[in-house]
Amino acid sequence: MSTKKHGKLRIAYLIPNIGCYLMILYIGFFIFQNARELEEIGQLGMWLLMLILLTLVSLYGSYRIATWIKQGKI
Repeated sequence: MSTKKHGKLRIAYLIPNIGCYLMILYIGFFIFQNARELEEIGQLGMWLLMLILLTLVSLYGSYRIATWIKQGKI
């Protein structure tokens, strides 16, 4: 596979991964700003769980992308 094609694949994998990290920041800010209200309606735990799961998925995605780049797949 050519270097040019590898670059396009890297971008195709990195953009959604970066988007996930931006969502983590946004959701974290949302939780921080609305923690009292979320706790009052019993939804704080659900939002924190979503934040944790999204963080784990994003970290795993970053790990996979890094290993693929090292292996020369992308």
